[in-house]
Amino acid sequence: MTEELSGKLDGSGLRIGIIVAQFNETVTSRLLDGARQALERHGVRSDAITIVRVPGSLELPQAAQRMARSGRWDALVALGCVIRGETAHFDLVAAEAARGIAQVAREHGTAIGFGVLTTEDTAQAMARSGGALGNRGSDAAEAALRMASVNRQLDGAAKQPRAAKARS
Repeated sequence: MTEELSGKLDGSGLRIGIIVAQFNETVTSRLLDGARQALERHGVRSDAITIVRVPGSLELPQAAQRMARSGRWDALVALGCVIRGETAHFDLVAAEAARGIAQVAREHGTAIGFGVLTTEDTAQAMARSGGALGNRGSDAAEAALRMASVNRQLDGAAKQPRAAKARS
């Protein structure tokens, strides 16, 4: 029989850390609102949410690493906004934020929802942070919940003896 595991949107009993960049705060505050609303809508108690503010998107991985290392949180949500400018700064910050967050998730086995917008202009950022195109903060929070669920299922499956798996 085929075994299939899938992430659930059930945050009851989970502790969630949200790391939010202060740069482009008009946008990131909207992403934060979306993330908090999604978490609470899916059963995460407000007192089980910790918000950590960092200067910009480049600092997200450093905070995520310290938080993941502590083991205090079941999942993390990284929120930021990088808007293209006239220099290569956009490419460097966007790539390093993504690479760093992915590295932390792999190294620590921590569920991390990635909610860093990379847009051409402010209008695109506003559309993706609660405007016409939804709220990517909400999407990142839901991804973190689903991955926390998958991780728990995988941990449980790994502890189950092979013969017991075949019988169930």
